[in-house]
Parts: sequence; structure tokens; C-alpha cells
Amino acid sequence: MPGSRRLSQRISEGDGIAIIVRVADADAARAAEEQGAKAVALDRAIDGIRSATTLPLLWTGRGAPQDADALTIRPDDDALHPELESVVDVRDEEELELALERIDPEIFLLSAREIDDDGDPLDAVLELLPDVPAGKLAIADVDVATRDEVLALERAGIDAVLVPPGHVGELVGVQLPEV
Repeated sequence: MPGSRRLSQRISEGDGIAIIVRVADADAARAAEEQGAKAVALDRAIDGIRSATTLPLLWTGRGAPQDADALTIRPDDDALHPELESVVDVRDEEELELALERIDPEIFLLSAREIDDDGDPLDAVLELLPDVPAGKLAIADVDVATRDEVLALERAGIDAVLVPPGHVGELVGVQLPEV
């Protein structure tokens, strides 16, 4: 029996930090689920995505969401798709405050996209975390390459991390059998 496609529920269930994988096709979504991802992120429509995975689908692309269960919005966006869970993409304290005032979302995407060239993206994301109210979920949008980096985010209090496709099993901490 497939689980819920509510992103917030999938992030919250189980122990540890949830891995959300950016995918470009249905095969990548299927592989991400097999390797322990809790959700997949789409930036464009993908044929067959709904039948390829039971995971929640987070729309991160521009334009109208396709086959999505949740979508990223900016703090000054209007909720145009109330049937979908909103994940508010914030990049600094002012945006986080605006999001809380206007939308009061359940899920925040803490992004380091607009930091200075000298800044550390991980530090920028972690500086936003204390401003996320208790009871809200925080997804880090920061490049991670190792399980140790994922665990550092988890220890800091991040609920999920958005990662590129690839060695998802390693980031989740699952040892896949050698073939």
C-alpha cells in the first residue's frame, strides 16, 4: 500500500533527516525511491512520473506545476494552488519574516542561492534555521556530497535536504548490495 504523498508527512515520519532528490526522468525517480529518498523534486513535466514512484512530488520549476503534491513559492507569491502544499523558498531573515507574516507555511526551503561569493552556503542556510519557528519543517537547499554533511545538517536541526541525483543511498546511509 503506497504511503501518503503529503510532503510534510513524509519528511516528518521516521528517524533522521529526509533526502529529497532532484530528478530529470521517471527512471531517476524510481531509483531515488529504491535508495531511500523521501520525496523527489521536479523542475519540469516528466512523462510517467506518477506511475514511476509513490513518493511526494515537489515542483521547483517555473510555470504551472505538473503532477505535483507540493510546490516551492517565494515569500511574496500568492498561493495560486491551494490544493498543493506550499514550500516557501527563503534566502535571508527578511524573507523568512515576510513568509511568516503573509503565508505562515508549514515547510521552509532554506536556500543559499544569493549569498556572496565569499560566503559558505552551508553556513548561510544554518544561520536561517534558528529563525524557523518550532513545529515548522526546514529543508536545506545546499550541495552535499557525503553522509557526514547530511548528518551535520541533521544535528543542526534540518528536517530534509534537497540533493542532486546520484548516490542517494550513500547520503541516506543505506548500504546497497554489490552486484
